Amino acid sequence: MYTDKAVFYAGFQRGLRILSKRLDPVEVLHCSQRPPTMIEQSFRSPKVKAIFLPKCGFIFLCLTGCLIIFILWWMDNVEVQKTADPPFISQLLPINMSFCAFRPISLEETLEENKILKSIAWPQTPTITSDYTFKNTTDPWCSKFAILPKKGEEKWRIGDQLEVRIVMNDFKCLPKTSGGDVLLASVKNRHLKAGVSGKVVDHLNGNYTAVFPLVWEGKAEIEVILVHPGEAVTVLKRLNGENADRVYFNSTFRSGSVTETTVCNVCLRPTTQPVCNYTDIRTGEPWFCLKPKSLSCNTRIEHSKGGYLHPLTNQENKLFKKKINLRVPVQSSGSSSVTVYQQNKDKPTVTSSMFRPSGFYYKGVWKSLGTIQVHQFDTPSIVQCLRGKVVHLYGDSTMRQWFEYLTKELPDLKEFTLHIDKGTGPFMSLDYKNNILVTYRCHGPPIRFKPISVSELRYIANELDNIKGGSNTVVAFTIWAHLGTFPMKIYIRRLMSIRSAVLRLLLRAPDTLVVIRNGNPQALSTSISIFNSDWYSLQCNKVLRAVFKGMNVHLVDAWEMVLAHQLPHNLHPEPPIIKNMINVLLSYTCPQTQTK
Repeated sequence: MYTDKAVFYAGFQRGLRILSKRLDPVEVLHCSQRPPTMIEQSFRSPKVKAIFLPKCGFIFLCLTGCLIIFILWWMDNVEVQKTADPPFISQLLPINMSFCAFRPISLEETLEENKILKSIAWPQTPTITSDYTFKNTTDPWCSKFAILPKKGEEKWRIGDQLEVRIVMNDFKCLPKTSGGDVLLASVKNRHLKAGVSGKVVDHLNGNYTAVFPLVWEGKAEIEVILVHPGEAVTVLKRLNGENADRVYFNSTFRSGSVTETTVCNVCLRPTTQPVCNYTDIRTGEPWFCLKPKSLSCNTRIEHSKGGYLHPLTNQENKLFKKKINLRVPVQSSGSSSVTVYQQNKDKPTVTSSMFRPSGFYYKGVWKSLGTIQVHQFDTPSIVQCLRGKVVHLYGDSTMRQWFEYLTKELPDLKEFTLHIDKGTGPFMSLDYKNNILVTYRCHGPPIRFKPISVSELRYIANELDNIKGGSNTVVAFTIWAHLGTFPMKIYIRRLMSIRSAVLRLLLRAPDTLVVIRNGNPQALSTSISIFNSDWYSLQCNKVLRAVFKGMNVHLVDAWEMVLAHQLPHNLHPEPPIIKNMINVLLSYTCPQTQTK
């Protein structure tokens, strides 16, 4: 920094010397007038000329001086990362009063973004004022659901669509008149280890309808869960606008024996303190850190999760209570199950006019309701499928589970010891005998990890641009769990950036297999709810489908695979669910594999 200033001063002084030698003072004074006549010039002595220079030069030098002072102030207060020349991204966006920075996008992308935001807009939820009454909020214990009778034939058969009416009441057991509650619905048979997710339709008046396809013979037990009352959604909306920095991050700076730590974020509140701009030069993804007091921005060495802020009021906190209104089952007003009979000996199907989930479980095995046939892979068949292939995995710890599963399942797939923390990566495993390479790398910030070197913190889009691709390359990625506190625009634009990289990859190597894992429901506490809510994850999944719609990519629907399973919901799904996810991944990789 000081070298830059010295060069600047030297250049400026040299410029002044050249200016004093070459610039005619008359030209300075008469820059906007006609040239002086010969008679005028003859009456101008050197002494007279000396009067013109200071008078005109004073204005010129004042303007120049002001510019110099501003530049030097800027150099003192905002250091830009010297390894890149990132585009300028304002921290303040007066249009929506957000203190978050957003990646610049084109007009076409802006129109697409607005369309997506409109398509996922959550129903209007009740307002929360300082004097609101908690008893008027949704009470799952007073709410009920009922199975609607079947039209026509009396028996339920495979291929039918089951409908359930859900009526939500408040803590006075009076009907709610508004919608916006977050409800999850599924049908299960624990004895058969069978399950399928349902679709919930909000009628905006306190009533909801859940629909399910019936896809197995036997008992089908309906399960409805209130994840959040609509009033809690009102709070979550506010938090993602006003308190997008409620999860903060740290960066460590080091030079010699001097070490400092400062706060970082994509949503960094305006401050008089100098700020380091680490906006990525290739993707335009913004990232900022407060500048350390005595070190340069170029001395940043580590990124880490900083901590959590809890901005809920006492009244708002009541809306996120386990066993009261947070992930509480809704009871049935009558029977909660039906008996399903076989329709014919063919494979269970769902007609096109009905709700069609991605698949369902039967005897603990995930079966697709789409075009893909999911095969069951044991260790030898996994080796056969991946022989001669490179598998690149990108994302968060839920994608790291895939890496860990493959490394554990294949005895000849040995992980390299890279002396990296087990929670962060990157990781690499190699089966030399079968020529199989599997890698994992976490996505770029924001990410709530233990300390990780900034050199290992890379954006998925940049990593995809570095892949050659081809028929022997499998790419899988996920990104969702670490963006739950930010405005949805940040997530949409991150996906758009990744989509552009996927398009470039498929253009140069069309045979590359690209697979995306979406988010999944999880166990929630009060704190988890306000930092990584299922409400936000559900919207992220809708955005992901919209952004990648029509592209040659494949989806592992983690949301439905967790929701439909009998095991409890968890941020990191249990091994039986991971096994089924890997079976879907490998079925995309080797569609011709014979089912075991």
